[in-house]
Amino acid sequence: MLENNYIRANEFILVGFTDYLPLRVTLFLVFLIVYTLTVVGNMGLIILVNVSSSLQTPMYYFLSNLSFSVAPKMLVNFLVSRKSTSTYGCALQMFFFACFADAEYIILAAVAYDRYAAICNPLLYSTLMSKRVCLCFIVLAYFSGSMTSLVHVCLTCRLPFCGSNVVNHFFCDIPPLLALSCTDTHINELLLFALCGFIQTSTFVVIFFSYFCILITVLNIKSSGGRSKTFSTCASHLIAVTLLYGTHLFMYLRPTTSYSIDTDKVIAFYSVVLPMFNPIIYSFGNKDVKNALKKLLERYWAFK
Repeated sequence: MLENNYIRANEFILVGFTDYLPLRVTLFLVFLIVYTLTVVGNMGLIILVNVSSSLQTPMYYFLSNLSFSVAPKMLVNFLVSRKSTSTYGCALQMFFFACFADAEYIILAAVAYDRYAAICNPLLYSTLMSKRVCLCFIVLAYFSGSMTSLVHVCLTCRLPFCGSNVVNHFFCDIPPLLALSCTDTHINELLLFALCGFIQTSTFVVIFFSYFCILITVLNIKSSGGRSKTFSTCASHLIAVTLLYGTHLFMYLRPTTSYSIDTDKVIAFYSVVLPMFNPIIYSFGNKDVKNALKKLLERYWAFK
């Protein structure tokens, strides 16, 4: 009898952050400025890396792949009164968000491995981080991200819902949709835990091992200035790793019974916005990037 009450939603209504129009307009303007500056900064970094030979290294190649986000859709939803999205649109949001999130773990692990190769094995660096190795990291990142997200999306979209298609979130994500289903979601939760756990655990092992070796190498450096310079090149990466693992562990590696709508919306917001700033945080505080930008501007003004 209960199965007769199940429905297949043709669209989902996103609650968003607030229904108060002045606040929605204010949030739209604030995040439009933030997103515009971020896109300009990331595009500037990509251009700078391609025109400056000193920045054409594996680390900056990896960083140029960290600026994807679902923010444009979030900006649109700030202005519309009825924030609806089709089933296919919702599935695409889930797919791309999960794909880029999983890919980011592997890319951050690749950056850690790059730092390990540069600091611990400088003589073998060109071999350990060849173009082929870098390309393999990127292909692995997006292939594994696509496959795991495809599994999550397919299983989530097959779930029946008991009349409610209102998602208390600002974009389609897996946990809030699981919370809407009136059937057993243990298989979905188990796969979410297993696949996310495998990617997070395996990349964490790579990051931990890389920085353990880096720490041992740095402690053997006699010059305090040398130790400080080496640590400074790793600080931004460690901050990004901490933020990424902290937010995603809280969001995904727990049962839906402990799901808190309002808390998770705030955590999810950070997980959407922070990756956009990764290339800028990593790079524009870096001395090499500043020097490359200075040289590029000097060439530009000299040409004019």
